[in-house]
Amino acid sequence: MNPIIHSTLFTARNLVSLVIADEALISEIEKTAKQISEVYQRKGKLIIFGNGGSMCDAIHFAEELTGRFHHDRQALPAIAISDPGHLSCVANDYGYDSVFSRAVEAYTTPGDMVIGISTSGNSANVIKAMEAATQRECFTCLLSGNQGGILKDKCDFQIIVPSDDTARIQEIHAIVIHLLIELVESELFLTDSPLLNHDYPSC
Repeated sequence: MNPIIHSTLFTARNLVSLVIADEALISEIEKTAKQISEVYQRKGKLIIFGNGGSMCDAIHFAEELTGRFHHDRQALPAIAISDPGHLSCVANDYGYDSVFSRAVEAYTTPGDMVIGISTSGNSANVIKAMEAATQRECFTCLLSGNQGGILKDKCDFQIIVPSDDTARIQEIHAIVIHLLIELVESELFLTDSPLLNHDYPSC
């Protein structure tokens, strides 16, 4: 086997094992999913954002909620801040550090959940947006690595991957996102609920 392939898969496997063994991290995932479910039960919504690959994760997170994951069920409101018109307008007029906070100001109401994804926990525009979310009385959740960076302990929920390798952190974030969605679907749409109809293969 090519040593790059072996090393990458071995490192990824070891990190998954660390996550499985981290009871505090697993508990935080469960608590976050519970809070998201409660936000939806109160007719709230999710606002999700990040830079680069983390923006792609935010888009993925949102579309699995507005579309479907494992089950055919009611659409759940989630917005990934990724519109190029909004991003370029705000970056041009206010600076790139404000691209997410302006969206938080525009879209949130008290009781919504705002999720910032930053592998370092140090992204200035994510930090500013989380501060805006707190001011607007939203629940806040950080998905990060690198020990949480500047945002550590500044959000209501923090899911911090025990790694400083960006690629590996992003891989665990993808698993966490799927876990959160699956837990929310399980909480909100029981098998005997009229909202839950049929199982189809997910695209």
